[in-house]
Amino acid sequence: MFKRVWAYIQQLFRGTAEAVMDPKVEIEAAINEAKKQDQALRNQAAKIIAHRTQLEQKLEKAADTLGQSREVAKQALTKADQSKAAGDTAAYDKWTRAAQAQALKMQAAENNLNGLREQYEIASSQSEEAKRAVQMNAARVQELAAKRMELLGQLEQAKMQESVNKAMQSMTVALDQEAPSLASVEEKINKRVADAKAHAELRESTPEGAEAELREAISLAGADAKLEELRAELGLTE
Repeated sequence: MFKRVWAYIQQLFRGTAEAVMDPKVEIEAAINEAKKQDQALRNQAAKIIAHRTQLEQKLEKAADTLGQSREVAKQALTKADQSKAAGDTAAYDKWTRAAQAQALKMQAAENNLNGLREQYEIASSQSEEAKRAVQMNAARVQELAAKRMELLGQLEQAKMQESVNKAMQSMTVALDQEAPSLASVEEKINKRVADAKAHAELRESTPEGAEAELREAISLAGADAKLEELRAELGLTE
């Protein structure tokens, strides 16, 4: 049970961490890790190639040693043959032992040279594989670098679009909150007109309203009479 809970917590933490991570930081981390691995691969390849170079030097030295032993052995055999012809038994034995000693050195040098040649063939093959691996990984790093530029460009575009979307959303909210629609304005005007008509209708149905209407009629009649007097004075007729 504890293991399942712990696994759940770990997965939850990873999911939360991935959600809050900045994509730009993740891109940079990925390219830096690729560069780090590329450098480590180059260091390993350099060691392999250096080992091959060391074997080349050992091969040259072993070949020189073998050549020197061969020449010394030849000289010793020549001396031994000359001593034998001269009847010098002691000198003959000395030069023969010298030739035998050089023969032993030659045998050891040949064995060493053959072993070094086998190692060199393996090292040469490994060096070529290491160089190919470095070349392939270098191409991969270049591809990642190009992809990095592409992703950063897409990220900037996404941020710009998000900013525009946020601005549009803010504008919409502001309009909804602060700017009334035409329909609501029309409704308010119609309500005021209706209220005014209602108040006027109520006023007309009351005694005060009737009295005011009567006064208005009397006033209009008086005004008409005054106009008739003025027309008479002026000698105007309708």
